Parts: sequence; C-alpha cells; structure tokens
Amino acid sequence: MARSAKDIRIAPIAAKDARRIVTRLHYSGKVVNNSQLHLGVFLDGQCKGALSFGPPLDKRKVLGLVEGTGWNEMLELNRMALADDLPRNGESRALAVSMRLLRKHAPHIKWVLSFADGTQCGDGTIYRAAGFVLTGIKKNTQIWEAPTGAKFSRTSLTDGRSRGEQARATRIARTSYEKSAHILDTGGASMKKYREAGFRPLPGYQFRYIYFIDRTYRDRLTVPVIPFDKIPPEARMYRGQRLHDSASEGEESSRPATSGEEGGASPTPALQHNEA
Repeated sequence: MARSAKDIRIAPIAAKDARRIVTRLHYSGKVVNNSQLHLGVFLDGQCKGALSFGPPLDKRKVLGLVEGTGWNEMLELNRMALADDLPRNGESRALAVSMRLLRKHAPHIKWVLSFADGTQCGDGTIYRAAGFVLTGIKKNTQIWEAPTGAKFSRTSLTDGRSRGEQARATRIARTSYEKSAHILDTGGASMKKYREAGFRPLPGYQFRYIYFIDRTYRDRLTVPVIPFDKIPPEARMYRGQRLHDSASEGEESSRPATSGEEGGASPTPALQHNEA
C-alpha cells in the first residue's frame, strides 16, 4: 500500500543518533555542535531523517528580530536532513508536526528561526509550505569555497572556537598557496587571509525564515515580511539547481509545490540524499 505524508511519525531521538543521521543525509555532512533538541522522522518503523534545534551561534544578533523575545523563547532549526524516499509533501509534513510538538511540549518557545542556503540547495520551498514567513534575502557572504572545492562557513573560520575547521582550512591554504603560511593553525583569523589564499564566497543567496509558534509574536516582528513572489529570479534554486539558469527570461520555470531542499543552520540549510 502506498504511504502518504500522514503516515510520518515524529519523535525525539538521542543526540548521537541524530549526529549519525545528519552526517549521512545532510548535504554538508556536518552537524551543529550546539544542537540541543533532536527529532527523528519515522516511516514504517524506519528512521528517515532528523531535525536538530538549538540556540543561534550569536543569539544577541537575532533576538531583536521579534521585539520582547526572552533569552529562552526562541530556537534555530540548524539541521534538517531527510531521505529522498519520503512520500510526497513528507518534508513539509515533518516540519509542521515538529512545530506542533514544540507548541505542546515546549510552550516557552515562541518562534523558530531557520535559513535556506541558496548557494548549494534551495530558496526555501518547504519552509513556505509549512507556514514559515520570509524575513530576509541577502547575497551569500557566509559559505566559502576553498581552491580544492571544500566548503566552510565564514563563522567557523573566524570565531576562534572552531579549531578543527580552521586547522583544516589552513592545511588546504598552505598546500595551495605558499603566501598563506601566515595563517595560524589555531585561533581566529580574518577572512582577508583566507581570501588571499584563494578562498571565495559561493555565488548565491541566503534566505532567513521565521515560524511563529505563538502567533501573537508575529505582531512583534521588527523586520518586514517579504512576499514570496519578491524572491529575485536569479536567487531561485531548487535541489541545488539554479532555476534562473534553466529558464528563459520571462519564462516560468517548472517547480513542484514542495521539496526536501532546506535545513537550517548558521546559516544552514538543506537536506536530501538518495539513501535512507
């Protein structure tokens, strides 16, 4: 019997299991270490993915998006990793049910922040289908590519805490460019040093979405809600394919109503893998 999105079940899972799922299914292959809540996505007794929530890396910068938000009243969906073989609309169903579980079991959480990565994944189709509002569109400055093709977040290269990522980036830079030898093996570094070593931000956009678990908090939003049809054509992306490149000027490109393309983070994004 064919399964539908309504057959999906959402339940808490252990952090170690979520890490294994995210590492396997998320396009980045990376977890977010400050994730605190992990929900598994189950179908027919099999785990088909995970959603991980936690505080933003710099909460002070985002609390002001919604006036009067308490320190413990919001979360970021920083990883969403789902298998490709979920039923149609399964991704948006998983999101919607997860929001209902937060409303029931964590009533102190008033809203959830997430980002769609329009440099590698998508512009946020499933967020829109699940009731998130679009509150930000900006050209990418966060996801950087090394000369070898390895990807890094700007935060991990400059925060002074992500020693492993900084050491990996330094090894790549020193191998590729002799003049990058001044980059330290540990500690923070300016992007200027990495840029000199050949690192470049990926072309594309980042999209900021918010879901209001407590609907009254929407009235406190301090930034405009951006209509979805205002997303620039050149910013539209679906499953890693830039739609503007594949459609003629003035021609509407084909696109399903929902997809499994996103996954939050800092900003982070999307999901989808051919394996369950």
